[in-house]
Amino acid sequence: MKSYRKELWFETKTRRAFINITPQVEAALRESGIKEGLLLCNAMHITASVFINDDESGLHHDFETWLEKLAPEKPYEQYRHNGFEDNADAHLKRTIMGREVVVAVTNGQLDLGPWEQIFYGEFDGKRRKRVLIKIIGE
Repeated sequence: MKSYRKELWFETKTRRAFINITPQVEAALRESGIKEGLLLCNAMHITASVFINDDESGLHHDFETWLEKLAPEKPYEQYRHNGFEDNADAHLKRTIMGREVVVAVTNGQLDLGPWEQIFYGEFDGKRRKRVLIKIIGE
């Protein structure tokens, strides 16, 4: 069995963003040479997420609205975590959206459903953060 590891780095200009990283993940899969196996893709920061969903701007807006209702950024003082930092909401949003995805690799391709895409979700941006891609298989 082979294994392959790659890091992707992101720095958003805004506090929150959704970035379709499917092309970068597919490129890493090609680089790995693995044809059958599993691909793990996870955010390496506790205020960011990796998730699978549809690449549709209305849906992304709905995610933003829904997450902000569940864990509003402000007022900052509503959270015990906030003091030196102001990102308690980002920790909660990450918990809701998840840390990672695992995707089957079949015939050298991501075995995704018809509309599925892989996204990086940023909830406390404006600084460099990384995503890990780990692929195992043959």
